[in-house]
Amino acid sequence: MTDNELIQLSTRVGERLLARHSSVTTAESCTGGWIAKVLTDVAGSSAWFQRGFVTYSNDAKQQMIGVTEASLTQFGAVSEQVVQEMAQGALREAGAQYAISVSGVAGPDGGSDEKPVGTVWFGFASASGEVLTLVQRFSGDREAVRRQATAWALQTLHDHFLKN
Repeated sequence: MTDNELIQLSTRVGERLLARHSSVTTAESCTGGWIAKVLTDVAGSSAWFQRGFVTYSNDAKQQMIGVTEASLTQFGAVSEQVVQEMAQGALREAGAQYAISVSGVAGPDGGSDEKPVGTVWFGFASASGEVLTLVQRFSGDREAVRRQATAWALQTLHDHFLKN
């Protein structure tokens, strides 16, 4: 997905949020703030984008959005449990209606048999209590994995939470 296509997708997300009088927040690890950047590339996004948390380290995940040390130790940062806690913590801290969280192995190093390079976990949470966690495996170099993760997160928010 090109930069222009990412902005178009962000614009559609923003239009849906605005129509709902809602806002979104992000908690990002492997994408390093790319989702927040793309959302805020849209003029007027301050009406529907709350804030972004770049929680790259485990300490940041714990301190900024309340991920538990127990989850990080037992499951690792790239896990369903951690992205769920990230999304719920970001939602709570930002006071938004929707949250996106992302944690993955962008590469080129850091992969394992269980979590190869390109493995990315996503968490979504809504103020109504809905939580969705999904894993994807992307291919390509570090930038390609991060770009695909950014696009996939926005598209999933749009299609699953903001469809009407």
